[in-house]
Amino acid sequence: MYSELYLRLEPLGLERVAAAVRAAGHDVRLLDLQIFTHDDYRRELAEFKPEAVGFSLNYLANVPEVIDLAKETRRRAPDCFIMVGGHSGSFIAPELLEHGAGAIDCVVRGEGEVITPRVLEARGDAKLSTLPGVVTPDGQGPAPTLLDDLDRFLPARDLAHKRHKYFIGVLDPCASAELTRGCPWDCSFCSAWTFYGRSYRKSSPEQAAADLASIREPNVFLVDDVAFIHPEHGFAIGQELERRRVRKQYYLETRCDVLIKNKELFAYWKKLGLYYMFLGLEALDEEALKLHRKRITPGENFEALEIAREIGLTVAVNIIADCDWDERRFELVREWAMTVPEIVHLTVATPYPGTEIWFTEARRLTSRDYRLFDVAHAVLPTRMPLDKFYAELVKTQDILNRKHLGWSAIPKYGFPAVRALLRGQTNYVKMLSKFASVVNEHRQYDDHQRPVTYEMKPPRPAVAKPDPAELFIHMPARLQKQA
Repeated sequence: MYSELYLRLEPLGLERVAAAVRAAGHDVRLLDLQIFTHDDYRRELAEFKPEAVGFSLNYLANVPEVIDLAKETRRRAPDCFIMVGGHSGSFIAPELLEHGAGAIDCVVRGEGEVITPRVLEARGDAKLSTLPGVVTPDGQGPAPTLLDDLDRFLPARDLAHKRHKYFIGVLDPCASAELTRGCPWDCSFCSAWTFYGRSYRKSSPEQAAADLASIREPNVFLVDDVAFIHPEHGFAIGQELERRRVRKQYYLETRCDVLIKNKELFAYWKKLGLYYMFLGLEALDEEALKLHRKRITPGENFEALEIAREIGLTVAVNIIADCDWDERRFELVREWAMTVPEIVHLTVATPYPGTEIWFTEARRLTSRDYRLFDVAHAVLPTRMPLDKFYAELVKTQDILNRKHLGWSAIPKYGFPAVRALLRGQTNYVKMLSKFASVVNEHRQYDDHQRPVTYEMKPPRPAVAKPDPAELFIHMPARLQKQA
């Protein structure tokens, strides 16, 4: 739902895998199905006649679409090698093969840059199922390995067409870039740390700046899970950008405690063009923060907001709407949100495979429809009747939208919006007119009534402490040593 409205991001991970495959000597094409249609895909399949097709599954909600496309590809090109990878795909590899019913040759778990060329070399060979991170109907190899150098395989952005379609908020158009990868924290609702094994890697300042300098778009979303954990790295990149005279507007995400510790760095980046900052507050009270294992206090959260205001940044914050909320809790959130200048957004608590709460909460799932796992739908029991829960959720988001993102916000965001229009960019303006049709209580409720073709595997019985082998994709170094 969010890609219909708030943002549409370039497929950075897929561009990096494409760069690795191209470096191995293959002819590569990339088709972003956020932008292009299934007919475009069929046309590409017929004209290009690829020997292999890879689908990137970053979002669970896209699982049915990818499975159906894999089956159609198998019918149209019986000899084509078909693989699936991506963040969410990594956590559900065996069930993807099961749903595919022979249409998917393998699922690649973990980072794809290093292993994908090896998969292509091994297609049709029995050794395929012995490769790290590879899962096939015949078996699976050892745990996947991490990319040892983020400076390798910079994104093949030339393969992404219609780049003017990428945007986030008023940053229209907007490219994406990666300065670091991984997250050392362990929030219970997040799967970034379980995917990367709590590792944290940095690109070199020189290569990061060179990549940013090569981007044609005037705006860049820095996709790091937590930006600028190490301030010296952020300063070094900034100095390289100054040396190269790179001037863009940036959007990034970070933690409140990181902002508090490194406020001088964020002030420096404001001078470099930092415009938007996303802070995941997640909750307003200490009890909920402990439940999410944010390892931060409400006081620190509010201190970070004050710092961001002093710096002069446009800040967006997220609050996780628990399915146990009643009308009064929604009302309290609305009251608070109307008193602060930040853009406040709500997401629904969702136990994704790969998160720790999947092992503790998933047994209570009210739906196993992949399409509902998008943090916009409730897949756990709600205290209120489901239709009433959506009514309160949409009411809250609508009020906040009219304050922060609606037409009344044009005076605040008018200059970027007008500048985008002068470039022929209409993504942001279209967003303003689409809100009511996308964020809609009847649509969200009716989504639960749709026929379900592919269901997630039932979760195992709840456990107090998940087995690391089940929790992590890339195993943490300390656990590898113990093994």
